[in-house]
Amino acid sequence: METIRRVALALVIIGAINWGLIGLFQFDLVATLFGGQDALLSRIVYTLVGLSGLYCLTLLFEPSREADNVNRTGRLNYGTEFGEEEDFTSVKREDKDL
Repeated sequence: METIRRVALALVIIGAINWGLIGLFQFDLVATLFGGQDALLSRIVYTLVGLSGLYCLTLLFEPSREADNVNRTGRLNYGTEFGEEEDFTSVKREDKDL
């Protein structure tokens, strides 16, 4: 499923870049690469970009992935790039340096 998301996102990005080129420079990159707007390959690319855009709409309504990072204490677990940090919430404050 993650692969489908990545492919869909890549196609949406390609479509966005193409529309940006059309808007700014009146240059249709897809049509140029695949033989004009009416060419079969261009129409396939346009269709795939459109379907990918519809699929990516579902990503707007997905629950946040931050919910997966909540540990048993109910706090977000941000961790570090070097590994997980220790949970010191249950340590008694005997030492005044803590």
